[in-house]
Amino acid sequence: MSDNKERKSQGFPKKDNQDTSSLADAVEKVAKQQQSQASEIEKNKKVLFSLKNELHELEKQIAAISAETKGTERQIYQQDAAIQNTKLHCDSLETQIKSLHSENVKLKFDTETAQEDFEEHMIKYNAYYAKIKAHKNSLGEVESKWSFMTELHEKRDFVKKLKTMKEELMQDLQNPGGNRITQVQEDITKLKDKILTVKESIIEKTCFLEEEKKTHEKLRKEIEVQHKRYDAILKRLHCQVNKLQANRRQWQWNIQQLEKTAAELRKCIGMQE
Repeated sequence: MSDNKERKSQGFPKKDNQDTSSLADAVEKVAKQQQSQASEIEKNKKVLFSLKNELHELEKQIAAISAETKGTERQIYQQDAAIQNTKLHCDSLETQIKSLHSENVKLKFDTETAQEDFEEHMIKYNAYYAKIKAHKNSLGEVESKWSFMTELHEKRDFVKKLKTMKEELMQDLQNPGGNRITQVQEDITKLKDKILTVKESIIEKTCFLEEEKKTHEKLRKEIEVQHKRYDAILKRLHCQVNKLQANRRQWQWNIQQLEKTAAELRKCIGMQE
């Protein structure tokens, strides 16, 4: 009995030492695990901090990209609006060009009509001018052949002759011959009648000349009026043609500018796409 007790008392310290060693190992193992976990936690914290920084940078980049995208969308919208406005303006210009073309055709037709009228009036004017010229030439020939001018010279010579006869008669009157005086008086009466007839003829011819002068003056005024009218028509036609050419050049320049703008917008849209 005593031996067993001694054995038992000797066996307990060994077991206690083993338990203490196991506990120390466990504590050391737990400490190592805790240290390893703490190190892992620190690593995870660093990784988490790095991930947070990366996430923050990504959020900044996303915000910048979003802002840039919105700006790009705004530019695209503005460019689409500008393209739409350009299309509308081009449609308006096409409508104006069609209207201008119609007006050009109408003006061309009016110009051709006015040119035909002008040529017709010129033909009439030339015929009228030739007629007036022929009338003037014939009148000159008639004037050169008028007999009253020759008669006038003859009558002047005859008057001189009568004066000479008068002087001779005055000398004869000093003689008391009555028949001579009576004959002279009759001759004087006849001469007065002839002179009166000649004067009436001269007056008649003078009136005829005045009428011809009035006719010539009237024709001259009509010719001047026709000239002024044709000059006004030509000036108006020239002004219309110059205005049409200026408008055409302006529209062509506007179309070229719009085509350049449209090409630049298409190029910008292509680059953005």
